[in-house]
Amino acid sequence: MSISEVYGEFRCGKTQLSHTMSVMAQLPKDMGGAEGKVAYIDTEGTFRPERIAQIAERFGVDPDSALENIAYARALNSEHQLELLNTLSKEFVGGEYRLLIIDSIMNCFRVDYCGRGELADRQQKLNQFLMKLAHMAEEFNVCVLMTNQVQSDPGASALFAGADGRKPVGGHILAHASTTRVLLRKGRGDERVAKIQDSPDCPEREAIYVITNGGINDPDKI
Repeated sequence: MSISEVYGEFRCGKTQLSHTMSVMAQLPKDMGGAEGKVAYIDTEGTFRPERIAQIAERFGVDPDSALENIAYARALNSEHQLELLNTLSKEFVGGEYRLLIIDSIMNCFRVDYCGRGELADRQQKLNQFLMKLAHMAEEFNVCVLMTNQVQSDPGASALFAGADGRKPVGGHILAHASTTRVLLRKGRGDERVAKIQDSPDCPEREAIYVITNGGINDPDKI
């Protein structure tokens, strides 16, 4: 299965998308779901059970049931983040899980390796993590959704940066590990815009969305 990355600045809805997908993955296939459980690795402490409950109600899912089907873990540092993958490998053997969310992929690595002199070590550890992630996605047929932060880089290429010169953190190692990359940005008023930056299956295109009590939604459907 593929690894999808969504990245953008603060308040673009990355965590809200993660919460919404945590519920949608549990839905029946005829409702666009995957009929499976979800594993959620939280590196920033932003997971909110009450949001899951609100989103579940929107889709007609029992809130308690929705929460029971989410295996949640808070990653304390980059080493712990890798340990959690090893733990999840044992959980995934049963074949009940359909989605693994990491929100966000780079937070712990940026904290643990914050100096320029540590960049090479950071990228080596990141590569180790991503190789394990790709192996799990393939072995257990699990989709991976990871969120990412952005940083300014006026000289970045179009592949790795948006029109405003911002690029996702993680460098080429993360870029090549992601099958699909989606940029999230602020639009007019409460609207947000999702743009496919790189995908083997889809052309570049944009979609407008809003953040509601029921999670990420189409503005025409609220």
